Amino acid sequence: MKQQSITSLPLSPEAERRNRMIKYSITMGIRVVCILLMLFVQGWWLVVCAIGAIVLPYIAVVIANVHADPSGSQVMRPGGVQVYRPEPFTPDAKPTGPSDETPGTDQQKDA
Repeated sequence: MKQQSITSLPLSPEAERRNRMIKYSITMGIRVVCILLMLFVQGWWLVVCAIGAIVLPYIAVVIANVHADPSGSQVMRPGGVQVYRPEPFTPDAKPTGPSDETPGTDQQKDA
């Protein structure tokens, strides 16, 4: 059963160890094939198999120790989020709301 995740998390240590062991085992299997072929081939093929048998352990260790970054290892931010930045306050600005005067007060000023 595959675990569901909310974010893109890195591989668990067990899964990463398993992947490294698979890569190492495949490379060392190729090395065993090279050693067995050395018993049956002649000429340049013998040299190629000998070089493979000598160099493949180093290559197997290097490949197995490479840290694998799964695709999507970075957390993706939601696209619809917008940052709200209010306009700076200026004391000289006129209010844009309803006026402070109440209706009928200009008649009292004329009297």
